[in-house]
Amino acid sequence: MNASAIVLCGGGSTRMGQDKGALPVGNETMLGRVVRLVGSVASDVVIVKAPHKGVPYEGVPARVVFDPVGGLGPLAGIVTGLRAIREPRAFITACDMPLLRPAAVTRLIELAGDHDVCVPVWDGHLMSMCAVYRVTVIAEAERLIEAGERSVRGLIARVDAKKVDAADLRDVDPDLESFFSCDTPERYQEMLRRSALRK
Repeated sequence: MNASAIVLCGGGSTRMGQDKGALPVGNETMLGRVVRLVGSVASDVVIVKAPHKGVPYEGVPARVVFDPVGGLGPLAGIVTGLRAIREPRAFITACDMPLLRPAAVTRLIELAGDHDVCVPVWDGHLMSMCAVYRVTVIAEAERLIEAGERSVRGLIARVDAKKVDAADLRDVDPDLESFFSCDTPERYQEMLRRSALRK
C-alpha cells in the first residue's frame, strides 16, 4: 500500500511512571507490537523519539529519527516523522496503542484519498493519534509550531481534513480498540486483559 507509518515515542510517560514502549505485551514490547501491526500494512515504519533518548528496542524493524528540539509535543513529532517517510502519506499513531487493527489502518488509508488528513471522530473527539497525514501538512504544522501552537487539532482545522465517523470502522474493528491508549498502569492492565481475550 502506498503509505508509510509513523509511531510517536517522544513523550515522558509521566502518567505511566515508566517507558511505555518497553512494557511487555505477550512476548514483545508495546512498541514492538505497534510497529509490527502497522508494518503489516505500511511500506515502511518510522519511530520518532525525543532528542537524547536511548533506543532500547533491539530487533524492532523500523527506522528511528529524533525530534531536533524536545518538549514541543506530538505536532513536532508529526513533522519530524513526515520528513523521514518514503511515501507521500503516513498512518500516524502513538507507541501506547497496541490494540490497533491493521484492517482499520488500511481502511483509513483508503479513505484518505488526496486529502491532507483523514481522521476518525469518536464520541465527538478527533482521534488525531490514529489518523493518516500527508507530507503536504508539514509547512502549516511548522507555521503553527513557530507561532507557539502545539495542538494537532489546530493543524487539522487548518488543512483539508476528511473526518470519518468511527462507527464506519466497526466492521473491521467492532469494539474500536484501535483507539485504546495505555497511558496509565490501569489502562495497561486493561489492555493486557483485552489482548488475552482476543486470543
